[in-house]
Amino acid sequence: MIVRPKHQRLILVGLALVALVGAVLLAMWGLKDRAAYFVTPSEISAGRAAAGQPIRLGGMVVKGSLRRAADGVTIRFVVSDLKATTPVIYRGITPDLFREGSGVIAEGRLDPKGEFVADTILAKHDERYMPPQMAQPAQPGPPRT
Repeated sequence: MIVRPKHQRLILVGLALVALVGAVLLAMWGLKDRAAYFVTPSEISAGRAAAGQPIRLGGMVVKGSLRRAADGVTIRFVVSDLKATTPVIYRGITPDLFREGSGVIAEGRLDPKGEFVADTILAKHDERYMPPQMAQPAQPGPPRT
């Protein structure tokens, strides 16, 4: 059977589309367990987040809530969205920008008691952030000759 060039192009385009759809489906299937949805403490208190499901909790670290355990790596703090609060426990090294009163995104799961057990902490800075080197005025150097 002889296939004309026009039909060859249609077959190649069809195979390319099938391969593309297959690749997208394979990528979606592989990433389905990595999907973490962003929730706020208000949504958690309203019952919109199930215990054990991977989620991202976002809000502000409440001032005065940060407690470090004696082991040196476990911390407890409270995240707020100004309407509700959620207690968080994290075991690990925190980012440099993590502090009370700053924004935070915690990736993890809710435990059955309603406490958020974080696997990862991402500290957020505000839009006015400037590296310390740029915040200081330039020091005049010796005159060049």
